Amino acid sequence: SAYHSVYGTYRSVRNTCAALLASQMRHLAFFSNARHYASSLEASLTPTEVPVEVYASLIDSVHRNVESLHHYTEVRRRALGLDTLRYWDLYVPIVKAPERRYTFEEACDLMLKALAPLGEKYVSVVRRALSERWIDVYETPGKMSGAYSADGHGMRPVILLNFQGTLDDVFTLVHEMGHSMQTWLSNETQPPRYQEYPMFVAEVASTTNECLLIRYLLDHTTDDAERLFLVNHFCEMFRGTLFRQTMFAEFERDANAACAAGEGVGADALCARYRALNDLYYGDAVQSDDEIAHEWARIPHFYYDYYVYVYATSFAAAVALSERMLREGEPAVADYLGFLSGGCSKTPIELLRGAGVDMASGEAVDAALARFAELVDELDRGI
Repeated sequence: SAYHSVYGTYRSVRNTCAALLASQMRHLAFFSNARHYASSLEASLTPTEVPVEVYASLIDSVHRNVESLHHYTEVRRRALGLDTLRYWDLYVPIVKAPERRYTFEEACDLMLKALAPLGEKYVSVVRRALSERWIDVYETPGKMSGAYSADGHGMRPVILLNFQGTLDDVFTLVHEMGHSMQTWLSNETQPPRYQEYPMFVAEVASTTNECLLIRYLLDHTTDDAERLFLVNHFCEMFRGTLFRQTMFAEFERDANAACAAGEGVGADALCARYRALNDLYYGDAVQSDDEIAHEWARIPHFYYDYYVYVYATSFAAAVALSERMLREGEPAVADYLGFLSGGCSKTPIELLRGAGVDMASGEAVDAALARFAELVDELDRGI
């Protein structure tokens, strides 16, 4: 009912949404042409010092490994006992969640254990953050929703949470702590000119912490049902971050290219392009429909100038970095802390290469998606 209501409403204003998005794309095309860039994509990535090839290789890697997502949707279809999935079924739980709730103190203890592989230097600052109350923990009247980490020149980082004791809240805690720790280490190491770090690497630190937490939970659970839930949770992280954000990035790239070439970017053209991408990514287990074709109209990322891809690249880098640190120990941790301390003293690609991840080659994305395929195989055996 919600699905039909939401997308039925967007269908009724599809031409207005298409006109707004076309205006944004023409705006980007005008300034990229005026400044002699090859494309609005190149114009967007140049200030962040990220090569266009990184964007392209991300999409190519996902295309090479998209069968693993098809396998996941097929596992989901069988788990739900359906002949075919509809798009709303992608959000239905297929594994019963543990009923456990965490106090904030228990969440902090779990965070410290999960982040222990990062070494005492890192963990001691996390303890300091807890003891000095860098975190606004609970909901209060008038407090904004969500969570974030913020800082200013010459001040310590601060974290806003709305903690309610769920496992998702624990993941949010370690995520925001990752941001704050990158800020802290960069500010402690770099002069003011180089302290700010670009979006391309900002999500790596936070997502690496999430990967370390899920690995800790998987390694220490003794309950088969809980392990199956955690495996599915990790799969959903891949689906929602690496696959979905890459699909968004591909739509944004191709729609802007069509606009620059003078091709149609009306509602019909945008809907056809978006529906084809959903069919490609989710496979035959999911029944295509005209309503999902209108999802582009409600995605605000498409008005933000090619930034959404960094969620996918950051997730892939985080999987690679966490796996390397757990496998190699202290040398890999030293490289990673050097990355966190780098600010913007080097290009984002060079910073990650120094930590042991080459995002220019596509190997990190391929390795992350190979890990996803293993998780789906385990989920398939357990369902």
